[in-house]
Amino acid sequence: MWAIAINPTSGHGKGSLYATKVIDYLSTNNLAYQTFAAGSAKSLMQDLEEFLDSNQCKGVIAVGGDGLAHSVLQVVVPRSIPFACVPAGTGNDIVRSFGWSLDEIDSFLNRVTNSPASRIDLGNVDSEWFAAILSTGFDSVVNERANALAWPKGPQRYNVAIALELPRFAPIEYEIATDTRTFTTKAMLIAVGNGRSYGGGMLVCPQAKLDDGLFDVMILKPVSKIEFLKVFPKVYSGSHITHPQVEIFRTKKISLAAKAIAYADGERIGPAPISAECVKGAGLTWTL
Repeated sequence: MWAIAINPTSGHGKGSLYATKVIDYLSTNNLAYQTFAAGSAKSLMQDLEEFLDSNQCKGVIAVGGDGLAHSVLQVVVPRSIPFACVPAGTGNDIVRSFGWSLDEIDSFLNRVTNSPASRIDLGNVDSEWFAAILSTGFDSVVNERANALAWPKGPQRYNVAIALELPRFAPIEYEIATDTRTFTTKAMLIAVGNGRSYGGGMLVCPQAKLDDGLFDVMILKPVSKIEFLKVFPKVYSGSHITHPQVEIFRTKKISLAAKAIAYADGERIGPAPISAECVKGAGLTWTL
């Protein structure tokens, strides 16, 4: 039996629309399933956990955005249950990092239901799993502000938060420990990538791989506000990595200490210090 975890309000109603498509596909192909769409994420995960502990489940299909997929990870990884995500959110960076299609739902579901799942790496930060990017610095400050704004709704809220926070933002000093070294640096932004993108397609760690057992770490060192505005758009193509103030390295483990907040898969982790590890083969999913 398949489990379908649904956030019907994600993507301004796209979650409900795509959930109908998933249900239609499973019904048409005579595949047994159970749907979960509780009023809160906590209730949904509790219901899903109870189901997984009392049924033989072939896999969990999350229909929503990165927030739902991130929550599902916490449930399926300890149980070694395969998971997939139908991209019905505004960012969909977990889907992007895994190389899944953003629109070919039927062909994707055909692969999921007819092919064996394979192992991929996942990140673990202070006992919480993440699939794409762990980040801290300016983007986390912007997330904090965006989450506090009542207006506007949707992606524009993030742009407003950038405009509000950039004039007052100062580089943050970090103490960093990796597999091979410990050092201190000031940074505008630090991204720890299991996957490649965040923020709705920003290729912040464009060379990250899901099967090498290592994080790609991107550090943007201090630049002027004007230079930051020049560098920032390049993250959509991944060409920012050639900037002289960008440092990139790989490591299995990383610890960060600073007066800063961290986010993973767009979800708030909390204040530093934080410690993260790339766990090889921790997840089960379907890759292209």
